[in-house]
Amino acid sequence: MKRILSLIVVCLLVLKTLNAQELRSPDKQFVLKFSLQANGTPVYSLTYKGKEVLKPGKLGLELKTERPSTTSEGDMVLKSVNQKSSLYDNFSISGTKTTTFDETWKPVWGEVSNIRNHYNELEVTLNQKSTDRRMIIRFRLFNDGLGFRYEFPSQKNLSYFVIKEERTQFAMAGDHTAFWLPGDYDTQEYDYTTSKLSEIRNVMAKAVTANVSQMSFSPTGVQTSLMMKAANGLYINIHEAALINYPVMHLNLDDKNMVFQSWLTPDAKGDKGYMQTPCTTPWRTVIVSDDARDILASKMTYNLNEPSKIKDTDWIKPVKYVGVWWEMITGKSSWSYTNEYPTVQLGITDFSKAKPNGTHGATTANVKKYIDFAAQHGFDAVLVEGWNIGWEDWFGNSKDYVFDFVTPYPDFNVSEVRDYAKSKGVKMIMHHETSSSVRNYERHMDKAYQFMKDNGYDAVKSGYVGNILPRGENHYSQWIVNHYQYALEKAADYKIMVNAHEAVRPTGIARTYPNLIGNESARGTEYQAFGGNKPNHVTILPFTRLIGGPMDYTPGIFEMDISKINPQNTSHVNSTIANQLALYVTMYSPLQMAADLPENYMRFPDAFQFIKDVAVDWDDSKYLEAEPGQYITVARKAKKTGQWFLGSVGGDNARTSKIKFDFLTPGKNYIATIYSDAKTAHYKTNPQAYNIQRVAVTNKSALQQFVAPGGGYAISFVEASPGAIKGLPKL
Repeated sequence: MKRILSLIVVCLLVLKTLNAQELRSPDKQFVLKFSLQANGTPVYSLTYKGKEVLKPGKLGLELKTERPSTTSEGDMVLKSVNQKSSLYDNFSISGTKTTTFDETWKPVWGEVSNIRNHYNELEVTLNQKSTDRRMIIRFRLFNDGLGFRYEFPSQKNLSYFVIKEERTQFAMAGDHTAFWLPGDYDTQEYDYTTSKLSEIRNVMAKAVTANVSQMSFSPTGVQTSLMMKAANGLYINIHEAALINYPVMHLNLDDKNMVFQSWLTPDAKGDKGYMQTPCTTPWRTVIVSDDARDILASKMTYNLNEPSKIKDTDWIKPVKYVGVWWEMITGKSSWSYTNEYPTVQLGITDFSKAKPNGTHGATTANVKKYIDFAAQHGFDAVLVEGWNIGWEDWFGNSKDYVFDFVTPYPDFNVSEVRDYAKSKGVKMIMHHETSSSVRNYERHMDKAYQFMKDNGYDAVKSGYVGNILPRGENHYSQWIVNHYQYALEKAADYKIMVNAHEAVRPTGIARTYPNLIGNESARGTEYQAFGGNKPNHVTILPFTRLIGGPMDYTPGIFEMDISKINPQNTSHVNSTIANQLALYVTMYSPLQMAADLPENYMRFPDAFQFIKDVAVDWDDSKYLEAEPGQYITVARKAKKTGQWFLGSVGGDNARTSKIKFDFLTPGKNYIATIYSDAKTAHYKTNPQAYNIQRVAVTNKSALQQFVAPGGGYAISFVEASPGAIKGLPKL
């Protein structure tokens, strides 16, 4: 009997060993463990430097149990299916495979000129015997974290299926401090809340502020990219990569057990995803380090996307621009041409007979002023919003045929503006607000893009304000995600760059389609004119929203008192001028706007010089200081010129930044122009107080710099001869 029991124990150990799989990152610091529970449920865990990152969490999907069938009369009905509806248990491992991959690739634009893509991979093939279905879970372990996804090969018993819910778990190892946005199917335009995971439920109601389109789903639901800090010093970021033909993933927290479960965005029917094999889900990503700077420097999200599908990328160029936008956001000007028409019907309403309202911003004369300003100060392009008919009733009316994207108002001469901009060496950026009528946009897209090319526009800012049409769909459901992708790929056919606002937050797609040069998909500078952002907002965004791609944040505001632009708007920009300058470096984007009114820049021409000088594309980036919610300091080396720029932003409190200039080339002298907060500066009471000093530095120099509440500093470095630095103070 003892012998039989011993054999049973040995057999159980063997079975456990066969089911258990282990994968290490190339540097051996990460360890992934995968196994099946007794009921055949896949489970995984993750450690970093021996510290627990993810406790054992379950993997799998739940499928919808209804499918169409045909009656004897030929009518289609939904029939309840008694077959197994889960893809989360009763699995056995039918095969495993491990591989190593190592390459270096060059992004079209970016923070660095070369990106290393180095990982170890574990492919686990699972078989569900009761249904004869196969599912592959593919894990990739990088030196900066974990990516994994579900794959469904072509197979007889799983060809078309509907996802009821993805049941991926992220089992946290503690009650971490989190920097989070409320989970929402329609918007990410919230201020960040900082709290313990256990506190999310109690503060959710305060965190959900009013938005023009929103739909929260849970008192503990949050959005990705989710940034956390553990008590043991680990920084943990959860997000997704390569979001293609799938709904956006949110995270719903079981706050008793500290376990997040994936929560997909539903469509109008409440379904989470319609799939056809062979297919894959997006990658689920967990970036981890004991140094916050590593989170900012991670390129794992891009590495989990496919290489560029655009072969000729010469037409994709980073852009620094100005535009007729801030005067509209602040209320000084309007998008609409007239106040006489409460409703507009395209093709019927005659705008030539309308009385102009006198506040329309997109006039030929006004746009020419911006073109002149751009040409004089070296900007690449001018963005014009409100140029096309339809703005009188564009929002809140659930209107399908809202814009045609080709017909200008009577006071905007497309050809005259085109020719004038060309004569000044300035490009124009088109604006396509869809009012979230995506069917209408697709109906007009080819004609609209061709109109752009015919008139010299190489880039478009698209917008999706308001509730989605078709009615009942959400901004982040599978069908609408596919629309954004369709617009991006269609734009590539016309060699048009895209800057999508109110669309889905990026997940590294710009590697595959580098014409996606910007997104909004978060609370940007416009909210500084809608009541203001929290002062530490810009110290969180690079850890969250920017993990998946650049943001068109539209920095560069110099007049913080909005009532001086529009007396009816009492908002205040919660930032100092020095902070606004630093954003051009800390908030990476190949698309950067000098957003303020030209006359405000002319009031501070010495500070404006940094915006004129700073690059928008980089060969190298060095993160010098970082702590989410508190501060970020980064130095970047410009492409082509090799010139270094540095930016540092702070949060709510004053601090002293301490950095070294060891990123500079040894043996060379530089003149550093430092744009910093004055000692009396404060984002609320004295935001325009700044100092500018020129000092001589080398790579052995160090700096201790005061940063005011809501403040920061920016530095430009110019290589100099020994004679040029004579008489300058040295650091």
